[in-house]
Amino acid sequence: MKMRFVLEKNKGRLLASALLSFGGVCALPGMFSPGQGLGYSNSIFTVFLFGALFWLVGRALKAVFPGGGAGGGPGKIATGWLFPGLFGIAFPTAMVFGSSLDRKGYLPFQDVGMWLALLVLWVLFSLLVRYFWDLMAKAAGNRPAGGRGAGGSAPSGKGAKRGGLICRAGVILLCYLPVFLAVYPGFFVYDAQDEYLQVVTRNFTTHHPLTHVLLLGGMVQLVYKLTGSYNLGIACYTLLQMGVMSLVFAWCVEKMKTRGLGKWGRVLLTLYFGFCPVLVMFSLCSAKDGLFTGGMLVTVVLFQELWGQPDHFFRKKGNVFLLVSASAGMMLLRNNGFYAYLVFALGGIVKLWRARRKAAGGRGMPVLCLALPVAVYLLINHALAGILQADRSEHQEMLTVPISQMARVYREGEEGISPEDKEAIHKYLPREALMAYNPKVSDGVKARFNNKAYEEDPAGFFRLWAKWGREHPFTYLNAWFMTSYGYWYPDTVIDVYRGNSVFTFTYKDSSYFGYEVEQPGVRESKLPWLDGLYRKMSLEIFQQRLPVVSMLFSPGFFFWATAFLLGFLGYRRRWRQVAPFLLPALYWLTLLLGPTYLVRYTVFLWVLFPLLLWEAGGGARGAGPDKNHIPCG
Repeated sequence: MKMRFVLEKNKGRLLASALLSFGGVCALPGMFSPGQGLGYSNSIFTVFLFGALFWLVGRALKAVFPGGGAGGGPGKIATGWLFPGLFGIAFPTAMVFGSSLDRKGYLPFQDVGMWLALLVLWVLFSLLVRYFWDLMAKAAGNRPAGGRGAGGSAPSGKGAKRGGLICRAGVILLCYLPVFLAVYPGFFVYDAQDEYLQVVTRNFTTHHPLTHVLLLGGMVQLVYKLTGSYNLGIACYTLLQMGVMSLVFAWCVEKMKTRGLGKWGRVLLTLYFGFCPVLVMFSLCSAKDGLFTGGMLVTVVLFQELWGQPDHFFRKKGNVFLLVSASAGMMLLRNNGFYAYLVFALGGIVKLWRARRKAAGGRGMPVLCLALPVAVYLLINHALAGILQADRSEHQEMLTVPISQMARVYREGEEGISPEDKEAIHKYLPREALMAYNPKVSDGVKARFNNKAYEEDPAGFFRLWAKWGREHPFTYLNAWFMTSYGYWYPDTVIDVYRGNSVFTFTYKDSSYFGYEVEQPGVRESKLPWLDGLYRKMSLEIFQQRLPVVSMLFSPGFFFWATAFLLGFLGYRRRWRQVAPFLLPALYWLTLLLGPTYLVRYTVFLWVLFPLLLWEAGGGARGAGPDKNHIPCG
């Protein structure tokens, strides 16, 4: 009787595995861009894929549903379907949506086949994600305790030695020098000329963060006044930023050393910071993204310590000052960094107010660490705007998504719009701007937005926006997705500026990185072959042709890799390890409301991923509850 029960149970599992695997094989093409031919469906590859899925799904079903109750299997370590379900739904949805947007420029919301394929993929990925997370949890649980510091047991007590820090920073800086010589005087790009001219003309606006405008434009102009060379001024700023980024990355490696990262791990992490092309590009780039990334990294590392070991954090001199400086500096370099931090700080303060009421250390200092950066940011930002008499009349950056949505409605159906609505929209945007709508970037439309008309009648703008949204909901969704899908679709080839002419070239197949030197600078390469390599990576479809390697350059890939590890920590209820990464997660959400998708806005994913990998793997080993830690859940 028992044997018969086992056989029946195995038959059911085999049938479920076969059906789910076959459904997965049929649905998977929707996640990619295979074209309309028979290259996939009429290929022997599908047989191999079915076999691999059948084997994998069978093992997952056996492990997740052992068939007798709660005991046995990896599922005993961490239970629940919430996080596997969320990831299992979100990832294939992003892949299917992204594939359609990439190929067609829109989503066929009424395509029943797409939704049926998604239903199969949701079940398949939820099952497989839980299975893999169970295996990861079991592997982490079987290892000896090794994590120290922020995510594990008590810190080693040995801080980073200044000599080691300087030496490591020097190594990273040396890694940057050949590229600096190749692209001399550096990558002076992404509105660099505009920021410089604000300093020269004394005509400031809040379009760009004033802190960065003064730093970049002031240094270039100062060196020019002293030497008569614009290139030397740009080079001095580039070298300054290279030095700062080298110190930040070296400091991070030294912090990881105190948490238990071994010698070879530190060597690999140092080489990663020194040679990763994405990090090199933005360490040598005049745009604010490099320094912002450094501030984000320092902030997250220190919040890991504050959340994990608050007593140790406050005993060390300089930690509070460094945390406040890094957090405020990050916000001063990007306005959406302020919005993300404000939500993060408010949530943290509410949690601390409840959790630390009876704690020995009280709640005053942790709350102060969260609130003080906001005060510093507001004080400096408003003081600079007042002293420099900066123009604050621009509103289009905050209205990027509504502007692109309304432009898409107008461009796709101008003849169906009533004369009254045309008159209303033309108050804010001329017809020429609306007809210049580019699905992947809204800059061409919002640049001609009438801020004066908006200030006189903002309610009229939002009334029209809401009215068109009710009439064209799918058009609004498509417009929003088209300016953001590169952040969550790993296979995107970033070509948002295709056809745009800049100072020294016209964008064609790729807009991965700006690369050039804007006027008044000029490229004077000392190593042309290396300069050519970075030009290829920036402006051509080059690294995208290399399987696996291409994903190391993909913002979408790093987003999903980060989400996978954060989901795993949430699945294991490691809330204090998750908490510091909520800040970059909130910042990432603000990017979805931006004018387009570019690597420059997501560089922080490349620098935070090693930290998260350590928390999910090495740093999480033996991580148990600590009576002094700040509870986060």
